[in-house]
Amino acid sequence: MQEVVKDDLIRGNWKGELMKGIAGRQHRGLPLGATINCVDNTGAKIISLINVKAYHGVARRIPSAGVGDLFIAAVKKGTPELRSKIVYAVVIRQRRPYRRADGFMVEFEDNAAVLVTPEGEVRGSEIKGAVAREATERWPRIAAIASTII
Repeated sequence: MQEVVKDDLIRGNWKGELMKGIAGRQHRGLPLGATINCVDNTGAKIISLINVKAYHGVARRIPSAGVGDLFIAAVKKGTPELRSKIVYAVVIRQRRPYRRADGFMVEFEDNAAVLVTPEGEVRGSEIKGAVAREATERWPRIAAIASTII
């Protein structure tokens, strides 16, 4: 007989192992084709989401990105060298509210991203505006150049 499972634990897999439950669910607020402000000093102004890396959805579901996700984008507005180029970027703010593990709901006033290399190195040297804590925990290089972390 197994003991009664406490509220903060849930049954993990068929072996009966226990794992810690996540208090909130990550809400991905940026579907394919979304236009996102680029808030670093690389020269890109507006980028459009093409594909989300490491996205595992169900059949026929449109992939979408959330805070801290790496995605592939096309530069829509920016310097002539970057315009209509395919780049990698990371979401640092999203307008859709999402719940943190401590229970707070977080939402920003715009959708924003920074350009990165495929390995995760930031291409710019500064970030305008606030950066979500979830993005800085996942990408240490973004945390190093962020001016404000919320």
